[in-house]
Amino acid sequence: MQYRRARLEGGTYFFTVNLADRQSALLTDKNDALRNAMSLVVKCHPFTIDAIVILPEHLHTLWTLPRGDADYTTRWMLIKSLFSRQIPKGEICSASRINKRERGIWQRRYWEHLIRDEQDHTRHIEYIHFNPVKHCHVECPTDWPYSSIHRFIKNGFPNTP
Repeated sequence: MQYRRARLEGGTYFFTVNLADRQSALLTDKNDALRNAMSLVVKCHPFTIDAIVILPEHLHTLWTLPRGDADYTTRWMLIKSLFSRQIPKGEICSASRINKRERGIWQRRYWEHLIRDEQDHTRHIEYIHFNPVKHCHVECPTDWPYSSIHRFIKNGFPNTP
């Protein structure tokens, strides 16, 4: 069975991407490596990061792709690959990952949701920014350093919890 993903050129998408080891803190420990990987991909395959929160073992983000472009799968493959290359080997790998010459850092799949309208967009931004509170990392969303909430506040956006 083939999984069908929503595709809309120039669309806005919400993503949840997880590490394979859900007990890891790799994304916050190596936040600079993740930022670097994302920056390199944005330069070669432009897109806008509308909102993002990076937690120790997963991240949520909202992207808007350029008009005429619906290829977020290549972007995620590149981000995961570039990030993984910056991390020393040592993670546990399954036989199938070894056979496919994959690292064991990321879960293979990720969740995506095509944003339907402005209300859906706002709801997902609020979800992203509140996520560190939901996971008991902080009491207030603004206390989490790995969040676009700080950019929203600086720019005077109303979509802050």
